[in-house]
Amino acid sequence: MATDFTRLPLRGEQDALHVVVESPRGSTVKLKYDSKLQAFTLSRPLTRGFRYPFDWGFIPSTKGPDGDPLDALVYWDVPTWPGVVLPCRPLGVLLVDQKPKGATNGERERNDRLLLVPVNATRSDDLNSYQDLSKREREELEHFFLAVVHFADKDARILGWDGPDAAERMVQQYALKED
Repeated sequence: MATDFTRLPLRGEQDALHVVVESPRGSTVKLKYDSKLQAFTLSRPLTRGFRYPFDWGFIPSTKGPDGDPLDALVYWDVPTWPGVVLPCRPLGVLLVDQKPKGATNGERERNDRLLLVPVNATRSDDLNSYQDLSKREREELEHFFLAVVHFADKDARILGWDGPDAAERMVQQYALKED
């Protein structure tokens, strides 16, 4: 029997947020979990020369403004595999808006990216906020997210960063109600 990863519990032990990995660190393709197929599928190759700098995935049991689970980037130094569930704590959120699919009249929608770190990533124990990353690293992440959607007709814009409290509020706002 298959598992619907989008419906896994939002949180685990010690109230850690679950992150389901779709595209692992180093991947040159964007993988996407398809809940109808209950499988990971190819969304698109990344722009030539790009690869995910960290594990990329989503927060299960959430639904963002774009209709998908909230996007999550897991800041740590090891790659995992699609389908791995990582218990994480938030460092912040990269605020992004973009043109929705099929938009014709300047409409925009939010498509923010949560930045998290695994609770058991001991080399990251001193990280408490996105501000603990260097300005250069934050700018590189911004550039990465703009560059990988450049050819996808999304017209993404970076609106800035917000801290771990904002990330928690976002998760609460977009958490699915229990059936």
